[in-house]
Amino acid sequence: MKVQRFEDLRCWQAARQLVKLVFMAAKTGELARDFDTKYQIKKAALSSMNNIAEGFGRFGIKDSIKFYDISQSSAMEVKSMLYVLSDMKYLTEAQILEIRLKAEETRNLTLAFIKYLRGTLTTKSVKQRTTPK
Repeated sequence: MKVQRFEDLRCWQAARQLVKLVFMAAKTGELARDFDTKYQIKKAALSSMNNIAEGFGRFGIKDSIKFYDISQSSAMEVKSMLYVLSDMKYLTEAQILEIRLKAEETRNLTLAFIKYLRGTLTTKSVKQRTTPK
């Protein structure tokens, strides 16, 4: 399948699911009442999704990769925050596991996309150096 829109990217689709899981969890239990923590984890999940979209909208691959890198870092931030939520018993272990797995999937898909893009940069650079003028 050819990617024509950011919505076609598997990493963005996973990030969207991550946002949904985080937002649904933020409505429950003690987390719903801890506004600072709730805001931070929601912000990190949104950053993961939105930076993929923003990176897709950039014209240069190197510039795009910067945003994809922020996205994967934000997915890691979500994962880190889950330790706080677990320690404080804000969510059930089942909720934490589901969000953790989705954050890891989002990060892994984004890193794979970055690796692919870096490979295209290397291929282009080799072709440019070996192409006779």
